[in-house]
Amino acid sequence: MVTVENHIGKISVSGNYLTQLVRHTVTGCFGVADVCCVNSFRSALSAMTFGKAYSKQRGVAIRTDKSGGLVIDLHIKVTYGTNITAAVNSIIHKVSFTVEEAAGLTVRKVNVYVDDMNA
Repeated sequence: MVTVENHIGKISVSGNYLTQLVRHTVTGCFGVADVCCVNSFRSALSAMTFGKAYSKQRGVAIRTDKSGGLVIDLHIKVTYGTNITAAVNSIIHKVSFTVEEAAGLTVRKVNVYVDDMNA
């Protein structure tokens, strides 16, 4: 559960909702074939290093940084022939915009890891 307090009041957002929102957004991006499994050791190490992990599901890890913003790690599989740089930049902007608009939370960083390619 992610809780943010502002001048209107307290907003609580489920970690599962955020994960599903991000997964749906990523799989809808051009060139993304699927979301890959996250290595549990890597995600556990990231959570210990950078802050509390709110959600760790298949391909998506969401945690907060020291300033209270969200850091989202994505592990994806791209389609063969896709311009990876363009696809990753599109994913970063689309995920940031979608989470900030739908949940009202600040996204500090989106890390995209291309783990596989669909032939």
